[in-house]
Amino acid sequence: MGTQGKQESNQQASAGGTGRRALLGAAVFGATGTVLGLSGTARAAESSFSEKGLKSLPVPTIIGHRGASGYRPEHTFGSYQLALDLGADIVEAGDLVPTRDGHLVCRHEPEIGGTTDVADHPEFAGRKTTKVLDGVSTTGWFTEDFTLAELKTLRAIERIPANRPHNTLYNGRWEIPTFEEVLKWQDEQTRKRGKQVWIYPETKHPTYFRKLGLGLEERVAKLLHKYGKDKKNSPVIVQSFEPSSIQRLNKLVDNPLVVLLSGASSRPWDFVEAGDPRTVADLVTRAGLREIAGYAQGIGPTLDLVIPKDAAGNLTTPTTLVKDAHAVGLVLHPYTMRNENPFLPTSFRRGTDADAYGDSFGAFRTYFATGIDGVFTDNPDTGLLARADFVNG
Repeated sequence: MGTQGKQESNQQASAGGTGRRALLGAAVFGATGTVLGLSGTARAAESSFSEKGLKSLPVPTIIGHRGASGYRPEHTFGSYQLALDLGADIVEAGDLVPTRDGHLVCRHEPEIGGTTDVADHPEFAGRKTTKVLDGVSTTGWFTEDFTLAELKTLRAIERIPANRPHNTLYNGRWEIPTFEEVLKWQDEQTRKRGKQVWIYPETKHPTYFRKLGLGLEERVAKLLHKYGKDKKNSPVIVQSFEPSSIQRLNKLVDNPLVVLLSGASSRPWDFVEAGDPRTVADLVTRAGLREIAGYAQGIGPTLDLVIPKDAAGNLTTPTTLVKDAHAVGLVLHPYTMRNENPFLPTSFRRGTDADAYGDSFGAFRTYFATGIDGVFTDNPDTGLLARADFVNG
């Protein structure tokens, strides 16, 4: 999740609903960075549009979290495709984890028991095991114990069926995508849609995988370079919860980079491994943000770091994080907005059903009002309507 480095006015953003997006669509690039068959009008629009890269995105930016995961099993081409169809500005295509033979695949976690039908495959029953993942004992099936060919025999399922029973309709429909397939899909969709498609991959548990000899950053950089997407203005933002992973990527690629930030009292796992006593609370101080700005363009904080909740789950007073991050040139893309009651602040819930929608429009409006540059959401269509209300209100 997370990203960027400037703040644009609501006026610019409202032009972004249609006008900015039309201009965005004028710059259609292939894997090599060459313009693909633009019309004369589109060429003129593209050449007159001076902003590139992150600054070409509408603000607040709507990021499809693991695709359109409110409606389809996450990290599938069904979810990614729907996010684009619903109008997401960026698709978080790829929480990246490796296979045993070194390929990068898109899964929320390396443990895939809850996101695939692996438990229904008797040939893989012996692969079930318990590992310590970032200090937590975890039992299940892990991507690093499968070859890519083996993983391709599995199919994705809904991760939170209690909240999203309708998504279980699509269980078994899609396979696990590779990051390379995502990069090819991005180019294909850019050509088909006549506008640049953006993606937002994440390196997952990089310290854990480096200790296994499966370093993520070099593999990500190699693929980005292969497809000509490792430049400052490339439509690929890379994020990680481990600052050292972003620092490593900063030396390998020129892409916009984002440091993800969990709860204030938590410690990034690379800090734990390195004996660094700092917590996320230290990273969101002015000094911590200045340090991050030395190697990244943005942060992806949990929404609670923007507006904390009280013991009853209601929103309290916004922190100074937005102002402080903007002061050092960092963009904020907090996570995650979801429509269902259990994921909303208490005062925005409606009824008691776990899968019923609450007042997500009200929640979006409250978070947008803090000045955030974008947000990750499982429901990109809701986010886009909320943005239109906000910038036109």
